[in-house]
Amino acid sequence: MDCALDIFFLEAVLNGVLLAGLLALLALGLNLVFGVIDVVWICYAELVMVGMYAIFHFYKVVGLPLPVAMLAGILIVAMAGIILHVVVIRPVLETPPINQLLVTGGVLFFLQAAATMAFGVEFRNIGVQLGSVSFADMYFSWNRIITFVMALAIVFGLWLFLRRTFIGTAIRAVSQDRHIMPLMGVDTRRIYLITSAIGGGLAGLAACLMVLQFDIYPQIGLQFGPLVFMICVLGGLGNMVGGFVAAFIIAQFITIGGSCFATEWGYAIAFLFFMVMMFLRPRGLFGSKA
Repeated sequence: MDCALDIFFLEAVLNGVLLAGLLALLALGLNLVFGVIDVVWICYAELVMVGMYAIFHFYKVVGLPLPVAMLAGILIVAMAGIILHVVVIRPVLETPPINQLLVTGGVLFFLQAAATMAFGVEFRNIGVQLGSVSFADMYFSWNRIITFVMALAIVFGLWLFLRRTFIGTAIRAVSQDRHIMPLMGVDTRRIYLITSAIGGGLAGLAACLMVLQFDIYPQIGLQFGPLVFMICVLGGLGNMVGGFVAAFIIAQFITIGGSCFATEWGYAIAFLFFMVMMFLRPRGLFGSKA
């Protein structure tokens, strides 16, 4: 155990901030979909996994430039979001929430099995190493720095889209009252499709950033899926600002706990904090939808 307030502790805190950018981006798409459609995509992390495999295939197998491969991955996952809504979500949209959780959970296992059959169980990597930067005897990965900056840019871009565009205004209106808006001429089915495409696109963007930092394997969703869901619930399901704040809180528990004890203890402390908060604030820190 080493929790001294020294340069290593500060390095852990700053690395937690960088990790929070990625976690916030992962939670953003899930919160957007829930806020508008009122359905939790349990398989959201698996969509990210699909994007990572797509980027790997186009870059390493087909031989496309990495930016083009990433763009193709984003488009594929955005299309996957639309297909998920049309084929899986729409038929159970008016059913009890447990049915929605079960069908998206089924999609989770289907995607994992499909990835295992298509790519095997071995770990894959696109092989892009950007190195690290040193500052005051602290070391930070360029991959994490770029991920953090891009995550902030994407969050700000989505905020502008929702606040400054007609479609974004319609999305916010449907999220506030999905039953009244059809009476005012808003095509909620179209809004649901657009939201699903954006949610999938955000998963694809997260895949672009994750593929720079992590190996790709069929069960990678199990590493991040529960964590992202915990962040969304802690911030208040559907509340994008709450998810952003919760991501920073959880990331600090993981990195500082990992620095003081061990990485596994960092995750254990984060989940313990989550359980305590659910007793104190069952609806999350912010409690209501954005």
